[in-house]
Amino acid sequence: MTSTPRTLLINPTITSRSSARFPLSLLHLAAAVDRQGSSEIIDGNIERDITGATLQMLEQGGFDAVGVSVMGGPQMAPSIEVSKAIRARFPALPIIWGGYFPTLYTDTALGAPYVDYAIRGQGEESLPELLAALGRPQAELGRIGGLSWKQDGVIVHNPNRRFSLGDNGLVLPYDKLGDPRQYLARTFLGRRTAAHQAAIGCRFRCTFCGVAAMFGGTTQLPAAARLERDLSYLKYELGADSIQFFDHNFFDREEDMIPLLEVMAKLEMPWWCYARSDALLKLSESTWKLVRKSRLRMAYIGAESPSGQMLKEIRKGTRPDQTLQVAELCRRNGVIPELSFMVAPPENTEAETVQTFEFIRELKRINPESEIIVYIYTPLPESSRHEKDRAKRPGQVLRDIHGEPVVFPGTPEEWMQPQWVNYACHADAPWLDDKLRKHIHDFVTVLRCRFPTVQDLRSPPWAKRGLSAMAAWRYRHRKYDRPWELNLANRLVKLRLPQVSGL
Repeated sequence: MTSTPRTLLINPTITSRSSARFPLSLLHLAAAVDRQGSSEIIDGNIERDITGATLQMLEQGGFDAVGVSVMGGPQMAPSIEVSKAIRARFPALPIIWGGYFPTLYTDTALGAPYVDYAIRGQGEESLPELLAALGRPQAELGRIGGLSWKQDGVIVHNPNRRFSLGDNGLVLPYDKLGDPRQYLARTFLGRRTAAHQAAIGCRFRCTFCGVAAMFGGTTQLPAAARLERDLSYLKYELGADSIQFFDHNFFDREEDMIPLLEVMAKLEMPWWCYARSDALLKLSESTWKLVRKSRLRMAYIGAESPSGQMLKEIRKGTRPDQTLQVAELCRRNGVIPELSFMVAPPENTEAETVQTFEFIRELKRINPESEIIVYIYTPLPESSRHEKDRAKRPGQVLRDIHGEPVVFPGTPEEWMQPQWVNYACHADAPWLDDKLRKHIHDFVTVLRCRFPTVQDLRSPPWAKRGLSAMAAWRYRHRKYDRPWELNLANRLVKLRLPQVSGL
């Protein structure tokens, strides 16, 4: 290892080139690594031959380690492919996995022969310390918080590291992405929408949420000066005209939010963010005035369920009546609520699903502009929950359609199987039967045709109006099953699916 380590950071392909957004996690890591070394970034969402581009760059030499950001679902296959290729061509080069997958499934990741180290949670401090320790006595590895590694074939888990939101005074190294303007996308927010993350973490501990498992119920908000500096760069240097916040929960306590909203109001860039119904309902009228001035266009709100009992079981911390209230509140303030629901839980699967469909209809009555996203409820296994939450309210034993206990994959390759990709994406679950699976699909088809999303800029307005008219009678009379005519029309129109493609 050289005195100034050089690291290749890889974001495996997870979406189309047109849907690519800034790989924010790698930009933050690069900024941290570059304090005492140097780094390069390969983004598979832009560079479509991620394996070929990686090997070509490594052939040039001079790299001391490779870091791969890995999320479950469709990113598993390219993550495995590129890691295997690196191991085959450069067997001595350390391969480090970080991100949600190795945080939630650490032993599974490290069980693979092409993964040497796994960083759990935030990596801005752990990764530079690991790079500095490579090639030195193994005792130094044991002092790195948030690191899991192999010692003589045995997996070692170091204590967790408390995460932080340090400000090094530098703008993220966007220049490492080539022309960063290629990441500015046309969305319903504007012609040049930029992705940004201000706050990190979330104070709440929903049992199905990877954020809760990674950050353990803590959150950090940025200083207003930092937010203004970062967004000013995006607006005045790169030409961004709108912002999609990737914060885990943008709205926290009102007193902490006001300085950030003042920055947004000053910059006047239409924006989208994640939010909670209870947090929005607690805002004073003066703060809502600031929200309106800031030009917030849409807030993604996890409604999850109309069942108060289920919301308690998943530790959501909100109530169904708050979901109804926030839909009306957003309507009055010109904000579109994008409400997500988790249907088909393991218990009372069909009844809970039908109840959710009726609740969605009530929301659309209160605020017709409400956007609805329907997912399958797929909780994390107990072993993936944050250490603070394990053994607290132990989750129920999950059973498949045959009544047998659900056995989660034990290798990264098994997580590539379609049923587990769907599970990671909240698109299917082992306890669903074909009848209910089809009913959910048909309901969503009728709903999205009756109320096409405002986020769809690709489909012509006349086509969306036509589909809405075609779906009107089905929606009015609750005739969801077998919408053959809508499925046929969708082959031609291909409405955008926000739960798949986002903005």
